[in-house]
Amino acid sequence: MSDETSSQETPGYDAMARDIAEVPAVEVIVTVAVNLMSAAAVKLGLTEEGDEHKDLDEARKLVHALAGLMDASATEISSFHAAPLRDGLKSLQLAFREASFVPDEAGKGPGEKYTGPVYG
Repeated sequence: MSDETSSQETPGYDAMARDIAEVPAVEVIVTVAVNLMSAAAVKLGLTEEGDEHKDLDEARKLVHALAGLMDASATEISSFHAAPLRDGLKSLQLAFREASFVPDEAGKGPGEKYTGPVYG
C-alpha cells in the first residue's frame, strides 16, 4: 500500500482538527452528556435488552461523570440545553436508587455530590 493510498483511506489529523474546530463547544458538551446518559441507561438495564448489560458499578461511574460534567458546564451552556440534561440526570439517579439492592443514603448516590440529594 502506498502512502498516497493510506492517506486517502483514513482522514488526516489536519482534516479532523478542522472538523472539530468547526463544532461549537456547547454542541460538544451536549453530545458528551447524551453519550454518558445513553451508556448509563444501558448499564442500568433501561434498554430493550434489560438486564443483559446491567452493571450498577459501571452505571454509578457514568452517572457520577455526567453529574460532574453538568456541574462544571452549568454556566457554559444555556438552560435550553441544560434543563433536559438535568432532567435526564435526575431520572438516571432515581433509576439507580431503585435498581440498588441497598440504596445509598440521600446525598451519597452517584452524582449527588454535585446535584444534592435526589428523592423519588
